[in-house]
Amino acid sequence: MQTDLEIAQSIKLTPIKEIAASIAIQDDELHPYGNYKAKISLSVLERLKDKANGKYIYITAVTPTPLGEGKTLTTIGLSLGLNKIGRKAISCIREPSLGPVFGIKGGAAGGGYSQVLPMEDVNLHLTGDVSAIGTSHNLCAAFLDNHILKENKLSIDPHSITWPRVIDVNDRFLREVVIGLGGKDNGFLRESGFEIIEASEVMAIMALTNSLKDLRSRLGKILLATTYDGKPVTPDDIKVAGAMTVLLKNAIMPNIVQTTEKTACFIHTGPFGNIAHGNSSILADAMALKLADYVVTESGFGADLGSEKFLDIKCRQSKLKPDCAVLVCSIRALKMHSSSFDVVAGKPLDAGLFKENLQAIQAGSCNLKKQIENILIFGIPVVVAINRFESDTDTEIELVRKLAVEFGAKEAVVNLAYAKGGEGAIELAEAVTRTAEQPNDFKFLYPLDVSIKEKIETIATKIYGAGNVTYHPVAEQKIRQYTELGFDKLPICMAKTHLSLSHDPRLKGVPTNFELPIREIRVSAGAGFIYPLCGKMRTMPGLPSNPCGTNVDIDEDGNTIGLF
Repeated sequence: MQTDLEIAQSIKLTPIKEIAASIAIQDDELHPYGNYKAKISLSVLERLKDKANGKYIYITAVTPTPLGEGKTLTTIGLSLGLNKIGRKAISCIREPSLGPVFGIKGGAAGGGYSQVLPMEDVNLHLTGDVSAIGTSHNLCAAFLDNHILKENKLSIDPHSITWPRVIDVNDRFLREVVIGLGGKDNGFLRESGFEIIEASEVMAIMALTNSLKDLRSRLGKILLATTYDGKPVTPDDIKVAGAMTVLLKNAIMPNIVQTTEKTACFIHTGPFGNIAHGNSSILADAMALKLADYVVTESGFGADLGSEKFLDIKCRQSKLKPDCAVLVCSIRALKMHSSSFDVVAGKPLDAGLFKENLQAIQAGSCNLKKQIENILIFGIPVVVAINRFESDTDTEIELVRKLAVEFGAKEAVVNLAYAKGGEGAIELAEAVTRTAEQPNDFKFLYPLDVSIKEKIETIATKIYGAGNVTYHPVAEQKIRQYTELGFDKLPICMAKTHLSLSHDPRLKGVPTNFELPIREIRVSAGAGFIYPLCGKMRTMPGLPSNPCGTNVDIDEDGNTIGLF
């Protein structure tokens, strides 16, 4: 079979104006970036404010292998399948990060015949949103240090600064740095660091805001540091929030591109699911729900991460209620969760993964069961999508179907969108429409008026399966500080590995009664959540031994090659 890039480059693109017109976006609401991508004015929401919303479907997954299980291709494929059966559907996905694109995971534009196009643009700079977010973040960092250098009228304590710099590259060498070297002309000496842009609170705010006015308000509330007497310091205090907003006034508009079958896809914001809340923007979802019968969106990584955050953070802020969840799994992932096989990105897969092994599937299905339970806790009905690989046998597929229904899924169906596009996702689309018509009892996992520790421990015990939670002294101090500052009523955004239900990526299947260590706790006051860092979780990834970027180049005709 052709590579994803070869498939993408073989498809003749339709002008984006025609794609937009097919979902009733008017000419004056479209801001083209060339012929095949565009931004959509927020005025669409005002024009359609009285129109009923379509059905709201979100995609999540079992705890994935390091290679991923095809969640984005399922999001796109399901929207293709829904359009095939006569339901107008729009998919809403996150913008890829250049870190994984050139690092270990690869792109995030789907795969095979279930992709968004132009694939190269989507996986690289698209319309420049990520760069705008990074510039806005770093402008704030520069203003903050400059304020301290130039008289420090607010009496900011430099040792209290929690606002790093950001860059959209996996670079472990920038995690901990010393800035201000070279004397007074270069500033003042202090320790700092870099995070990847997708971990920036500005990215989280962009994904959770509902208007330009709201964006300005949220940016002004970010906690940057404290004064010597413990008072919070914000971008409003150092008079940079307005400039930050101006840098984002175009980036706030969702982007529209097309799928391999010339249907519409909205792509906007890209917070990581293991660091931030891992979901595309509320604005894109809200807009799509006014324009389509069905909206299919994705949440980052497994149901213990992006799904929990989608429901407890994004839905709480958007006031949108999901109608159905689709849980993606693969035979490969279930075999891995039996602990009989290791899957390591960049290394050849164990030959045993390609052979029929019902015993390994049965043993590894504990993870499928737990992740189904994690969705059902919220009262949302579940459909399991089995992404089929060529080596999977009919017997293995039927076993997973049977187990998924036993575990509480409404239905379990095979997804063949990678090889067949929309035709391969018709069975999944039909299962989702049946399930989405059923009533559900959506509820949040925890109330906001309980303590920070109670919320953390509810997530840890009910979603992850932890026996107890321990807190480093730094985390204890931050809990006291944030409670005194009035941030204790915010929801929780746990930062932990995506490769295990626990904090330890080596623990597969369903680890139980483990101790979850909270190393540090930070607040995203503008985004509206508190995020604990579990175990060794980092906000700046590193590069592997053989980065994906080593394969990327340009041929003699100027075409991109080697991009997946």
